[in-house]
Amino acid sequence: MSQKLKLGIPKGSLQESTVELFRKAGYAVSIRDRSYAPAIDDPEIECLMFRAQEMARYVERGIMDAGLTGKDWIVENNADVVEVADLVYSKATTKPFRWVLAVPEDSPIKSVKDLEGKRIATELVGATQRYLAKHGVTAEVEYSWGATEIKVPHLVDAIVDGTETGSSLRAHKLRIVDTVVESVTKLIANKASWEDPWKRQKIEIIAMLLRGALQAEAKVGLKLNVPKAKLEEVTRQLPALHTPTIANQLDAEWLAVEVVVDKATVRDLIPKLKLAGAEGIIEYPLNKVIY
Repeated sequence: MSQKLKLGIPKGSLQESTVELFRKAGYAVSIRDRSYAPAIDDPEIECLMFRAQEMARYVERGIMDAGLTGKDWIVENNADVVEVADLVYSKATTKPFRWVLAVPEDSPIKSVKDLEGKRIATELVGATQRYLAKHGVTAEVEYSWGATEIKVPHLVDAIVDGTETGSSLRAHKLRIVDTVVESVTKLIANKASWEDPWKRQKIEIIAMLLRGALQAEAKVGLKLNVPKAKLEEVTRQLPALHTPTIANQLDAEWLAVEVVVDKATVRDLIPKLKLAGAEGIIEYPLNKVIY
């Protein structure tokens, strides 16, 4: 019987962006309604879906060989797993997700030390307790079942809440005091699975392809025709990933140049290349960039 890698896909807010990332990496993941076992077009992988909050716990126990979850939930579960790769993506932005200590704008609390004897509400109880202990602060931490922003100042003195942009906290007239945990999505592995040569190689291949898909999102390829006499002037304009690829053409006076550049720069770069003497400039999207 052929081996299978058990892979955990996060259910919830990361679900759609995770499936899309796998698609860009070359894997077709299909999730049926009410199903917790997504189909994937790789016969060596078996998928199950869990909430990101639980994923690290199940990977640590060996229920899953590998899975995707946030660094915040690894910390919260105090999970002993292998952190294979950082995958900076989310449902909204590519910025790291932060769990921050926040208080009302007019609160006298200015630092974590001011929380001594106070009450804090959060969904991230374990990580918050360890954060307080690290700073030598004793405070009551209670689990929040949601709507955490509205609990200060009437029910608690401070909150630890998750944010990407901080806009919701500002809308509730809250001030950020400190960052408790900064989080990105991670591909994690069970320690025993990581020691298995076949499973480790399979996990490393998945990590490589997922990273390559993410790296490609910020890049584009350019092809251009350049007169030999203008080559130096044109290549001076190119902030290449590596040196550009240069090939001869049938016309001995012309060269074909191909290069990968940052997507954010290409709008300004193409006119410069044209002015420097390049012709027949083609921009094309990339699926993966593997370093």
